[in-house]
Amino acid sequence: MIDSESRQDTMLDGEKEVRRDLAACYRLFAKYGWTDVTLTHLSARVPGQAYQYLINPYGLLFHEITASSLLKVDFNGNILAGDYPVNEAGHAIHTAVLKARPDINAVLHSHTRAGMAVSCMACGLLPITQHANDIRDLVSYHKYGVATHNEEECQSLAEDMADKWLMIMHNHGLLSTGRTVAEAFYYLYMLETACKVQVDVMASGAELVIPKKEVIAELADYGRPPSAGPSDFVDCLWKALLRILEQEDGSYKR
Repeated sequence: MIDSESRQDTMLDGEKEVRRDLAACYRLFAKYGWTDVTLTHLSARVPGQAYQYLINPYGLLFHEITASSLLKVDFNGNILAGDYPVNEAGHAIHTAVLKARPDINAVLHSHTRAGMAVSCMACGLLPITQHANDIRDLVSYHKYGVATHNEEECQSLAEDMADKWLMIMHNHGLLSTGRTVAEAFYYLYMLETACKVQVDVMASGAELVIPKKEVIAELADYGRPPSAGPSDFVDCLWKALLRILEQEDGSYKR
């Protein structure tokens, strides 16, 4: 039988691991050029605390963020740990998704050039790449609205997300979710790459090559998240990315 002290230690160890993963994710955003100075945000639910989450200190650049500098915030917006304010739009967006999806533990939001470009296209994400078709059935769309202090907009965001894992926010950017930080990063990587290629191909003016419907369906089926948890290849990819960070700058773990 596990006593309360041992359970608390386990929860604390779980939070430390999630803090390291989320801090690593911020560093990877900086590495891949997915940041918008300080204007986007990534979050992770605190293990064992369904109504608390970790997020970046508003004002720090992504390459400055460490595991210990992350804010701990409750769903009412109270800062439980940390020395910086929380981004109000970030709080609104992330809590809207985390409240609606108890199966989700990580939410990533980006304003990349390619992601914003596709978010402005009426055609949405086109089925022209393996990356796009792999996540075809995971993508939802959301009409533009200002989230800060707007409960109706947050409710609409949660409703549009429904049971999907990715969102293209019209005229705004991209949003990714996952049961782990690694899974959310993987899905965003797939969507971001698909958006980059779509922008390049459409800018070329070349005639598009569209795979056969049955091939698209097969890829979409392959990309469906396993019910038991993140795929093994997600964990493999994440470990490889952490090795890169370790080689370049392991300070994110502090």
